[in-house]
Amino acid sequence: MRLRVIAAAIAALLAAGCAVGPDYKTPETPLPVSWTLEAPWRQATPNDVADKGPWWKRFNDAQLDALQDKALAGSPTLTIANARLAQARANLDVSSASRFPQLGLGTRASRLKISANRPLTSYSTTNSSTVQNDFALSLNASYELDLAGRVQRTVEGATASAEQSAADLANTRLVLTADVANNYFNLRSTDIELDVLSRSIGLQRRALELVTARHDLGAVSGLDVAQQQALLETTLTQVDVLKKQRAQYEHALATLTGTPAPSFALPVDLREIRPPAVPLGVPSEILQRRPDVASAERSMAAANAQIGVATAAFYPSFIISPTVGVDSRLIESLFNGPSLLWSVGVSATQVLFDGGRVRANVDFAKAGYDATVGNYRRTVLTAMQEVEDGITGLSALDSATTQAQAAVAAARRVLDMATSRYEGGASTYLDVITAQQSLLTVERQAAQLQGQRLLTAVFLVKALGGDWEAPA
Repeated sequence: MRLRVIAAAIAALLAAGCAVGPDYKTPETPLPVSWTLEAPWRQATPNDVADKGPWWKRFNDAQLDALQDKALAGSPTLTIANARLAQARANLDVSSASRFPQLGLGTRASRLKISANRPLTSYSTTNSSTVQNDFALSLNASYELDLAGRVQRTVEGATASAEQSAADLANTRLVLTADVANNYFNLRSTDIELDVLSRSIGLQRRALELVTARHDLGAVSGLDVAQQQALLETTLTQVDVLKKQRAQYEHALATLTGTPAPSFALPVDLREIRPPAVPLGVPSEILQRRPDVASAERSMAAANAQIGVATAAFYPSFIISPTVGVDSRLIESLFNGPSLLWSVGVSATQVLFDGGRVRANVDFAKAGYDATVGNYRRTVLTAMQEVEDGITGLSALDSATTQAQAAVAAARRVLDMATSRYEGGASTYLDVITAQQSLLTVERQAAQLQGQRLLTAVFLVKALGGDWEAPA
């Protein structure tokens, strides 16, 4: 009965001509119909066929372009991702080679003595000892009949893994360039803040000279001088803190570009950088653009193929092993007709009892596939969240930047009026101190908002998967 079941299974596999295990299908993921857009956003269709590369050129900053080129050429992280892709492609070549027969050439040359006391093969004859040569040359072949599709599923899994590694490389490249841009814009934002503090220090020092002169004339008390001196010292302390932050951003850029931190430096640059206008496509197109989503999807395909590989262990495996060669005790007669030898054989292996090992391997593969499905859905939902966060974040920061600029202008007018009133004796010096502090606060806030707009723009570009069309 067992043999008849095995024979029926083999016949079914031969008739079907397909691999066991489930065929891969991309799971459906619920997507929103559209994004929540506010002015000045516009709905657009990204060009998904175009290269997702140099998106940073849209910021029109030559220094940033140079840093990105240096990072792409010297980043150790990118080197690791390239090596893993090469490994995955080599593993695919190994798996694909199983589709073809393996050929091997064997040779043997020996001189041997046969024992006269070896066990008898027949009691009617006696053994004798001989000393002779043995020369052999053979060509061996081995080929597995992939009736259950084990090899096919293995190749499918290796193909998906290689594609996943390619997507991981693209994602590593995207994350690397985004990290470079983030640290660069943080550094530039810090430069602007330091410039604000420098101008405030100049203003506060002039105010200290003024109040000191009035104190020397006996027009004001020493309290006004002490208050202005305390404000100046506080501002100088903030400069030291910002310089420390700037050094950290500079060191991070050095590491990202593959440069030793002690030999890396960026000069101060106060040029204003404006974020580019990013067009948005429908949510389904985001899935085609983001490399991390593509990697998660390919991971599902590889895990699905492993179910087929594990299921194939339920079925017998057949290996054809033909051999042809020559064997002679005399080397001059090695290639004569009587020296020819050959064999053709088929070996079959079928598991009869393994204590549930094969079933457990199938269950393990199915659970691994379920895990990749969950990871895929999580990656998709995260992608939707990041894009929506980028959209709302930039809209809010644009409005906040406009308000901050108006606040700076108003704070400057307040300081001018407070200084005039103090010089005319209409108010105390505390009003001037308060106005100086307010101006410094709103100017630093405006500088920080400018940096946040750039960082949020980078975040959105990363969330969209990179560039959306070839730059002009």
